[in-house]
Amino acid sequence: MAKPAQTMSRVDAFDAFGERLAVVGPDGTEISYRGLGERVEDMQARLGATRRLVLVAASNDVDSLVTYLAATGAGHPVLLASAQDERRVAALVDAYDPDVLVSRVGGSWLVDERRAHPRHALHPDLALMLSTSGSTGSPKLVRLSAANLAANAAAIADYLDIRDSDRAAVSLPLHYCYGLSLVNSNLLRGAALLLSDRSVTEPQFWRTFREHGGTSLHGVPYTFELLDQVGFPDMRLPDLRYVTQAGGRLAPHVVRRYAQLGERRGWQLFVMYGQTEATARMAYLPPALAAAHPSAIGVPIAGGSFEIDGSGDRDEGDLIFRGPGVMLGYAENRTDLAAGRTVDHLRTGDIARRRADGLYEIVGRSSRFIKPFGLRIDLDHVERILDDEGIPAACTGTDEELVVAAVRPATDRIRGLLADRLMVPSGRIRVVPVPELPRGENGKIDHPAVEALARRPDVRVPSRLRIARPPQHRSVYDAFATVFPGEKLRPDATFAGLGGDSLTYVQMTVALQSHVGELPPDWPVTPIEQLCRLEPRRRYWPLLETGVVLRAVAIVLVVGTHIGLFDVVGGAHLLLGIAGWAFARFVLTDRATTTPSRAIVRSAARTAVPTALWISWRALVESDVHLHNALLINSVVDPHAWGYWFVETLVQTLLILAVIFAIPAVRRLERAHPFGFAVAVMVCALPGRLFTDAGNEFSDRVMSTHLVLWLFALGWVVHRATTLNRRVLAAALVVLLVPGFFADPVRNLVVTAGLLLLLLVAGIPLPRIAHRPVGAVAAASLAIYLTHYAVYPELLLRHVPALPAVLACLAVGLGAQYCVTTAVRTGRVAWRSRSTRIRDMATTGSCPRATEHLTRASRPVPRPGRAGPGDAGWVADHDPMPQ
Repeated sequence: MAKPAQTMSRVDAFDAFGERLAVVGPDGTEISYRGLGERVEDMQARLGATRRLVLVAASNDVDSLVTYLAATGAGHPVLLASAQDERRVAALVDAYDPDVLVSRVGGSWLVDERRAHPRHALHPDLALMLSTSGSTGSPKLVRLSAANLAANAAAIADYLDIRDSDRAAVSLPLHYCYGLSLVNSNLLRGAALLLSDRSVTEPQFWRTFREHGGTSLHGVPYTFELLDQVGFPDMRLPDLRYVTQAGGRLAPHVVRRYAQLGERRGWQLFVMYGQTEATARMAYLPPALAAAHPSAIGVPIAGGSFEIDGSGDRDEGDLIFRGPGVMLGYAENRTDLAAGRTVDHLRTGDIARRRADGLYEIVGRSSRFIKPFGLRIDLDHVERILDDEGIPAACTGTDEELVVAAVRPATDRIRGLLADRLMVPSGRIRVVPVPELPRGENGKIDHPAVEALARRPDVRVPSRLRIARPPQHRSVYDAFATVFPGEKLRPDATFAGLGGDSLTYVQMTVALQSHVGELPPDWPVTPIEQLCRLEPRRRYWPLLETGVVLRAVAIVLVVGTHIGLFDVVGGAHLLLGIAGWAFARFVLTDRATTTPSRAIVRSAARTAVPTALWISWRALVESDVHLHNALLINSVVDPHAWGYWFVETLVQTLLILAVIFAIPAVRRLERAHPFGFAVAVMVCALPGRLFTDAGNEFSDRVMSTHLVLWLFALGWVVHRATTLNRRVLAAALVVLLVPGFFADPVRNLVVTAGLLLLLLVAGIPLPRIAHRPVGAVAAASLAIYLTHYAVYPELLLRHVPALPAVLACLAVGLGAQYCVTTAVRTGRVAWRSRSTRIRDMATTGSCPRATEHLTRASRPVPRPGRAGPGDAGWVADHDPMPQ
């Protein structure tokens, strides 16, 4: 009798969809349903008609998909595993002894027929086996039937309203029940699969998604963190119909934010709840309810039902699921392959509440597993892994991190071991040293006591990793630790998310390039863990980012022209255009979790405070510097050109923009139309360009905020020009607007050439030896600009030649920058140390005042790149100052 699951994998079912697109491979290969059916038929011929156990070491590629479809379509029980986890595959081969092993060997797809007939008894209902505990190495598997697969695929296809015109992005692993459910449900309806082995942080993922008209996007909670980092809320995805989330609890404020985003952009958000034991899906939250009820898991899928097994309160208790998707049972060894159905319902391990409106909500967890990155990890099994290695330990954790309590722990060894065995980033593994493992009267480990230890802030250990990794892994973390001293460096942290500004951007660029060579364009929003995996790309003349080179060149032009080494004006105005470019890149990034006006005010303060302090000191020793200079209002009080005009203009511009972006409607408009908004700002500022006479009645024409704001906005437009048409328009604006504004043709040429380079050239080749000095000068551009006015007059009075005078000004600025940076780093580390001491005293109760201080300090405060509770607008602090 034909098995129900074959409705999604029979060759004649594929033929029914004809030449409709079925699959787009990771390399861009397009395969029709008829072509997919032919490939499946060929693989079925290779597997043969005799029913055997087939282990498929799968990746997100066409060969893995074809093999899965061929084996299940021909009735072979399939054991799916990850091709990337060789240890796991070896353990499954040893535990279940498959008859056929299909994997990629040396770039070729190899079918290893280990025997012609099955060695073990295989139950006739057995169709698929999947891991139930992520990739912890446990041999425990979930046994699924063909009826399970067919029923769950049909239910998912119904509530998602999957259509034959849909094209689903499949970047989740095929061996993961969530990823596999996308395959089954979309193929059932004749939709296309966009197979991908890339992260959503990689530009190639989005190029493929756009080119092929992707209609659905799918992710676990960690995926949504990455989407925030790459600016997903601002992406124009005209074909997107819906986004799904499963694989763990997504914070309610994130659910609400994405549901509201979908309402504005015309797509729907489906929050889903499931487990492998239920063939992936048990419940979903209707999109119309997501914004109003973001903490709910929703309603059972078609054909399924929930029960609450509570003591005295039937509306809250252990959640039980019944339905056609409930597994046959577990398999722990090869003899279980012959077993039939051993369960008729599923105890989920979650404590749930049935609300008055009929929606279900998870309120706790009764079993010992966590789901970081959507991978379920059995904590008891993790303890067994460590015990086998001679490391007695107790484990707890959350969906954010795994916590290991151990006596005299070898922290690096534990992290390295578990990172390799569990296949999770080592930064999500926290090792807690304890004098002894807490135990109850019965001698068993007291896990509630372990959880209490894990919550104590005084037992936290530094998260910076020092495990045995390739050299660039350690170097990347070292670079981040140098630029962000004392900061908690998680593997998913990014430069932008840590609050990087243009000063640290230059430092980080040079540091990373010295370790891993050329960087991808989106490295500021690329997680540390991915930067660690970059293949070093070395050149004799490697590329240094254009923005870094232009900063260094511009400040040298300013100093050299003032001293008289040469007469090439325009450096400061080029810096103003670069400031607009940096404003768009750093301040207006990650807007899903930022309020731009707050970030702008911080940026202005970072520039204004050191400038005001420096000018105030100069006012004490110089007669031509006054209070209004330190207050940065010279252009209003004394309308004459003055040396520090650039900083004054920049700060005033930022404060104007902070007021504008405080208006919610403005923020929404900029998010919806980033390029058009930048052009509109520039157009509104263009009246300043009409003042063509030098020295008008209200400040100097080329040195006043209201007259050069358009130049800042033009740099903003340059950054937002991300497509060919927009770049052509931006280049035309630069060529039309800049020449003729300045009376000096050299200044026109410098500013025009600089902005065009910024627009059209990603990097400039320089000898490797030049990268650090150029980067240092670029990073210190603000300090050089401020200090050189105090240095060069003294040198010229002493008849020091121009070239040594220029070098001296650069050296003083670099020294000042080093002193300020060192002081800031020392202060940050000292502050964190003080905070740690306060927590120690508060935790031990030795200081009541410390406890009171800790209580106040624990209230939510804005942190760079992190969202506050219920506030979608907490900021990532970036600085547009071209330092």
